[in-house]
Amino acid sequence: MKKIKLEIVNLTYSQSQTGAYVLVLGETKGAKRRLPIVIGGFEAQAIAIELEKMTPSRPLTHDLFKSFAEGFDSIVSEVIIHDLVDGIFYAKICCSNDGKEVEIDARTSDAIALAVRFNCAITTYESILSKAGILLDDEANAHIDAPKIEDLMEIEEGDFTKKSTEELKHLLEKALHDEDYERASRIRDELNNRQKS
Repeated sequence: MKKIKLEIVNLTYSQSQTGAYVLVLGETKGAKRRLPIVIGGFEAQAIAIELEKMTPSRPLTHDLFKSFAEGFDSIVSEVIIHDLVDGIFYAKICCSNDGKEVEIDARTSDAIALAVRFNCAITTYESILSKAGILLDDEANAHIDAPKIEDLMEIEEGDFTKKSTEELKHLLEKALHDEDYERASRIRDELNNRQKS
């Protein structure tokens, strides 16, 4: 199965879940799809510290893992987001040592915190992007009539079920434009649920 390489596009505070953050991954080549993943505050901090090249006074858990791995001549060669079940992403950390390859199950947020430390590839499969990715396609959106202002007003998560499919598409477009990826993800989930019905 062909893997698609991803990069970190954004890391932002979640407006609807206290203490949570949204990590946005994007394709490095091809379509402009984004993969929003809700992660905890500790993992968001661990990723942000490494991205900003900051050095904490004491090693964080992910730094300790890197030091431990390097002490035994092991490297993390790739992180693969390989499954999505009930809204939860599953990842594997691919490690190598002296020609031996090992895949370790990990939370996606921890795996990505290690990927940035080892400067290794973050990948996923087309099936994951098809199911959970959000497509940013300006040309496709250019043909949609602009919605009325009142149609774009904020609504609560539970109200998505009361909106028409066309209204949800307009709301999705606005959420993407505003870079509110978490909200876009919830709208996308509602649209996907309707396609299954």
